[in-house]
Amino acid sequence: MPPDAFSQILVSEGIVSAEQLAEAMRMASTSGKKVHDEVVRLGYVEAVKVMKVLAKAHRLKFVNLADISVPEEIVQLLPESVARENTIFPLSESGGTLRIATCDPTDMDAQEKLRFILNREIEMALAVREQIVESINRHYGLSDGESADSMLQEFTDTAIDFTETAVEQQAAAAQEDNSDAPVVKLVNLIITEAVQLRASDIHIEPFEDRVRIRYRIDGRLVERDNPPRRLLGAILSRIKILSRLDIAERRRPQDGRIKLTADGKDYDLRVSVLPTNHGQSVVMRILDKDNIRVGIRQLGLSEHDFRNFKTLIRRPNGIILVTGPTGSGKTTTLYASLNELNRPDTKIITAEDPVEYYLAGINQVEVRHNIGLDFARVIRAMLRQAPNVILVGEMRDTETAQMGIQASLTGHLVFSTLHTNDAPSAITRMIDMGVPAYLVASSIIAVVAQRLVRVNCVKCKQPFQPLDTAIETAGVTAEMLKGATFMKGRGCANCTKSGYKGRLGIFELMVMSGKIRELAFQGAPTQDIRRAACANGMRVMFDDGIQKVLRGITSFDEVFRVAKKVEA
Repeated sequence: MPPDAFSQILVSEGIVSAEQLAEAMRMASTSGKKVHDEVVRLGYVEAVKVMKVLAKAHRLKFVNLADISVPEEIVQLLPESVARENTIFPLSESGGTLRIATCDPTDMDAQEKLRFILNREIEMALAVREQIVESINRHYGLSDGESADSMLQEFTDTAIDFTETAVEQQAAAAQEDNSDAPVVKLVNLIITEAVQLRASDIHIEPFEDRVRIRYRIDGRLVERDNPPRRLLGAILSRIKILSRLDIAERRRPQDGRIKLTADGKDYDLRVSVLPTNHGQSVVMRILDKDNIRVGIRQLGLSEHDFRNFKTLIRRPNGIILVTGPTGSGKTTTLYASLNELNRPDTKIITAEDPVEYYLAGINQVEVRHNIGLDFARVIRAMLRQAPNVILVGEMRDTETAQMGIQASLTGHLVFSTLHTNDAPSAITRMIDMGVPAYLVASSIIAVVAQRLVRVNCVKCKQPFQPLDTAIETAGVTAEMLKGATFMKGRGCANCTKSGYKGRLGIFELMVMSGKIRELAFQGAPTQDIRRAACANGMRVMFDDGIQKVLRGITSFDEVFRVAKKVEA
């Protein structure tokens, strides 16, 4: 095939448009990355589909590593250091030829180097980079032959006393970024391990006699290590240097950012330092751009809600509210909607506090309260930019809510978030904030309430019979039980023995009808609005979760944890 076979297939099969391909090629020329990487990074197509096209263009086989189990004796044929350095993974061996998964078929130097190192013939297959990295971590371990325990042992055995008074002296040396320093290795290890375990947060908390390190994985905190208390000063200094914070400041809270590359991917860490009774506590929020590249289909909406939501976001004007507590996936839902609408003929502006993820093709404005640039002021300014779609990070006060409503009434589609427990409560909450009831009734077109539940691990889930009390509490009828497939993960290496891997949303989508608008205008209580919404076809969040349990996606425990049964 000609050298540009990959590009030809992408366009000829309608996977991307010629304009999208041209944009990816321009980005690749400036970033130095491959075109296939840029196509995925820009969110035009999923990584799996790109790899399949790349395999077709290079006449190679595509391998889905999620479906493959590789014996230990095959894994041992390829040294871990070689696998990590080149992002490759051994698949099988036959007649002296080792079959290897790679994500870059054009790297001929690496292939020749492999033949020389292994002294055998190499046959290449293509796989998604993330799956290769995950397979390496699963089969070889979490770091290059060195566990967190051995690293901590190195610290414990070292007679260096990292006291608070010695922090400034040690910081000067750390400024030089000596990667051999034990504290540098320890902090790098903590961050790298958290990334590999798919953690969303790293918590470093000081206590009287120890430092506790915890990762938040799939929404649940997992304790990982307890370094000795004397390491706290060194760990804090290193993190502050990486995030460009003042290492001498110990009395005030501080916020910073760290940019890093791990396993070939770029990550952004939002760092928060808070003085506590026993020292400064640090929380690092890991922002992975892949998290917001999901499409609306992957959010977890039921087929009925999915069709309704797709129609709603294509309305020319009105407000769509997404509600739920912190950490319920509201940002992901909003960004999935913006990704769906992000086309050359649509102008999108966002006002966020702060901008966590940067989206190509979208104008993002960061709210800065210290200079008076709040949500209401940003909205006023952005309306003069003639946008089609506006995202307001949060309806925090009356002024912001009224500005958002004015924007919707002047012909803009407005997305925003609100902190309420369910969808009907959003109407009464807006009115309680001081927005006139007639404006709420006329401007809001839909409210989405959501929570996140952990998903049963696909590797180890098996049929499961739940307790009768759980079935009774959930209100599952004998008719519903007939078609039910209850599943539960038994725990394996893939899900770190938890039985769950990944999360999915449970939703309730309230589409405004004439009856609901009338009730909103009258200032009716939430219960009346909920009854009208259910009569209009809304499925409450708890029932949506139970439907996912009946299909074996999650468990009763997860639904009971995040949602409660509501009497309509």
